[in-house]
Parts: sequence; structure tokens; C-alpha cells
Amino acid sequence: MTVPGALHGLRVLDISTVLAGPNCARYLADFGADVIKVERPETGDSLRGMGWRDPRDGEGIWWRLVNRNKRNIALDFRKQEDLDVLWRLIDDAHVLVENFRPGVLERLGLGPKVLHARNPKLVITRITGFGQDGPYSSRPGFASIAESMAGLADISGEPGGAPTLPAFALTDEVTGLVAAFATMTALHSGVGQVIDVSLLESVFHIMGPLISVYKLLGEQQERMGSSLPYTVPRGIFECADKRWVGVSTSSESVAQRVMVLLGLGGDDRFKSFAGRMKNRAILDSAMTDWCGARSQEKVLQEMNDAQAAVGPVLSMADIAIDPHYSARQAIVTVDGTPMQGLVARLSATPGEIKWQGKALDADGSEIRKYGWAIDDN
Repeated sequence: MTVPGALHGLRVLDISTVLAGPNCARYLADFGADVIKVERPETGDSLRGMGWRDPRDGEGIWWRLVNRNKRNIALDFRKQEDLDVLWRLIDDAHVLVENFRPGVLERLGLGPKVLHARNPKLVITRITGFGQDGPYSSRPGFASIAESMAGLADISGEPGGAPTLPAFALTDEVTGLVAAFATMTALHSGVGQVIDVSLLESVFHIMGPLISVYKLLGEQQERMGSSLPYTVPRGIFECADKRWVGVSTSSESVAQRVMVLLGLGGDDRFKSFAGRMKNRAILDSAMTDWCGARSQEKVLQEMNDAQAAVGPVLSMADIAIDPHYSARQAIVTVDGTPMQGLVARLSATPGEIKWQGKALDADGSEIRKYGWAIDDN
């Protein structure tokens, strides 16, 4: 017998596009929410045509992941008959997710005051680049812009080199999680309300205490490649066989084990975080030499035997055959498409991935006829 997901019975209307908003709705869908994805007729969500396509049928791979577990309908908000369908869905929805620029929802006649007049308990999750107010609120918002303006790019890159952006849509992924968390918090309150989530503040929050450090100490973290100013040694190191490992000594006990491996155990210079930071060059050089004298397999073996924190640098080709990913079902195949599994495990009410992102208007006829009603058998 299949156990209903934790969010079974939750009705989510997803009228957002591309990544952050649809990601929010995807996490809710993965754990049992009934999510209806609304797209524009003919063109659909632009995510359908972004990036890689499946060579078997030409469909977008991004789309299949981000919009999995959602039912799909195409509605033209300029047509009264389609607006009537939308309003019927809104009347019985618990959550509406949107990521238009501030003011657009209002111009469509779907602003929070109007929505709450129809459905007072509706949680309206609004995702934008810079928030619903403030000097930048009207600007177009994308992940790379938020990463540039939140301090991430400024500290990323090699020493003396140019600022660097992440090689994937980091902020869209983080903001999706933030929005899903905020949505569940609002739902728990039992009060209909508006959630204001921005790409900028979502990535700013994962920057740790860097703004506190600047305001209190006047210090700014410099670009340090794979190093950190408060943990040494930490970074990516090359092994004798030209393969790489990641090393961290962010806890004192692990750091002391690594000191022993490097032949520096008992040296007073390295007995504290402050001492190791002061002698960064010595430790980085020792770590580089130690790894460079051993194969990746040998480095991993010796460090794991010493209960030090180490991991191989894995490519997607490595991950695809890695036994831990397999054992954890971190990669699943859905309708023939491999993709990430569930983001978290719930022991009593686990999530489930039922289908990949569907074709445009795949459920349109059913939704127009029955609304939220679905056959659970």
C-alpha cells in the first residue's frame, strides 16, 4: 500500500516560469502536494527550450526535472474562458506561486487583495530578483545578477584574479528551497498571507557572517581559490596520478589528525585555528606535497584511516557509477530520464517521484472539467 506523501491534500497553483518558482513548487510536489503548472498556450514556459535536449525526442531535460510531479494546463489570461478556469482553481487552492516582476500580478487583476477577497486563506508565494519593494525592485532579476550583487562573485576566484560566478544556477536552486520553506511556514500559521522571497536575499543569506565581519572588523574576505580564511588546510589538492581530492579541517579534532599525517603533530604553531591561519603558507605547501607524493587512492585510504575529512573530486561521469549515490537512490530514472532523487527522506510519509515534466496542456481537459478533483486510485 502506498503511503500518502506528507503534503497530500495540499493544492498548489504554479504560475511561475523558468527555475526558482518552479523549483519551489517541485519540492512541494515531491512530497505529495497536488501541483498544477499553468503555462502560456503555444509557447509554454521558456524553460522547455533552455539548455540540453533529450536526443530521443528533442524535449528539454531541464523541464523534465524542474516540473516533475506536476499536472499541466495551458491558459491564456487574456481570454475570459481561461480566466474563469484559473479563478476556479484559485478559489480552492492553498498556495499560489508566481515570479512576475513586482506589479505585474496586480496589472493582470490577480493582486493579493483581489486573491484574498476570493480566497482569504491563500498563501501567495512571490519570487523576484530583488523583492517586492526597494530601489532595485523593478529590475530584471536572474541568478547571475544576484550572485554578482550579493557578494558571492566578489569572493570567488583565484587570488589576484577576476570575480567568478558559479558554474550552475546556484541562486535559483537555493531560492527554490527558501521559497518552499517559507511557504510551509506560512501554511503552518494557518493565516492567508503574502510571501516575499528574492534571489538577492536568498543568496546573501548563505554568505555566512561576512557582512558582520565587515561591519564589526572592517575586513573583507579576499578571493582565495579553494581556500578559506579561517580553515587551513582546506581546498583541492592534486595527487600523484593527476587526480584530485577535496580536504577540510574545519573542526579542531580533524585538523589535529591531519597535522599528524603531515608529520607536523605536536608542533605548537599548528595547535589552534589562529596558529594555522598564521602559518597558512607552510600548511598549504605541506598538504600539496603530501598529496602530490601519493595516488588519489592512497590519499583517500590514509586520510580515511585517520578519520580525516577528505573526498575525491567527482565528475558527473564518476557520480553516475558511484556506489554511495546508488545506495542512497540519489539518482533515479523517471519515464526514461535519469535525474536527482528526493532532496530529503521522511521515514513515515516519504516523498515520491511519479512522473517527469509533462507536455504542454497534458492535463488541460481533465483540469478544465474537474478542477482539483483527481482520481487517487
